[in-house]
Amino acid sequence: MSEAKKRKAVIINEGEAASWIKDGMSIIIGGFITSSHPMAIIREVIKNQVKDLTVIGSASSGLDVDLLIGAGCAKKVISPYVGGEALAPVAPFFRVAAERGDVEVWEIDESMYYCGLRAAAHLLPFMPWRGCVGTCYPEVNPDIKIFKDPVRGETLLAVPAIKPDIAILHAAYSDHYGNVQHIGTGFGDRAQHLAADKTIVEVEKIVPNEEIRKDPAKTSIVAADGVVRAPYGAHPFSSPGFYLEDLKHLEEYVDAANAYAKNGDRGPFEQYLEKYIFGSSDHLDYLEKVGIKRIFSLHEY
Repeated sequence: MSEAKKRKAVIINEGEAASWIKDGMSIIIGGFITSSHPMAIIREVIKNQVKDLTVIGSASSGLDVDLLIGAGCAKKVISPYVGGEALAPVAPFFRVAAERGDVEVWEIDESMYYCGLRAAAHLLPFMPWRGCVGTCYPEVNPDIKIFKDPVRGETLLAVPAIKPDIAILHAAYSDHYGNVQHIGTGFGDRAQHLAADKTIVEVEKIVPNEEIRKDPAKTSIVAADGVVRAPYGAHPFSSPGFYLEDLKHLEEYVDAANAYAKNGDRGPFEQYLEKYIFGSSDHLDYLEKVGIKRIFSLHEY
């Protein structure tokens, strides 16, 4: 086989992955509320002080999006929900920024979220949707248009394509060539990958290609553009099959964010950023800050 036809390894580190994300880009983040967000990469994006991002969360976004808002990286947020369930029913920085107009919020529900991703994946300007006809969505989001179906004459909504520059995801395994396998559903990661121009996936383990080929039906993402080996890379969120969410750490974050949201005091949040992000040289240094006893206490099995 010629050199030109040989497969190319796509393994990079979290710093290289974050360097792909520039000011003004549109990024989409995998996972779901308190699970499977690519935090090793997100922390590096914050460390790089990237600005004016359009941040597309998951169908139900977690405090990963809130952290980017608090760190000043986000200009626009596209997500049906941003929060931490019982920890923070509405994410603190997201709520304050939305109320003050500090970030633009592009309102949609979960069904329209996937319509927009599907339109982007099919290189279409929009996807028609019957749900939510008769609601106020076209009023709160003027980009959603009411139109008459030219075939049946039905009233439908035109949901614009949601087109990310880069998808950043977290999964269980990948080989050196970017063939990725999730444990569990993978949430909406497949749809995000198909809609994006490029995809970076951080994984718990890099495995041989032969291991992936043992059960190719498990391969959820084929040929990601970059793969980051990041054990515990979703921390403080869970990674199915590996570890649970770190509730103590998430409470620490929420307390720091609420100090600003409720009292206007950014001090605790700035201390959080300094300790876990700006004061950590890399992902492994971050894990040392968290502590091995805390990390090992999160094992799912």
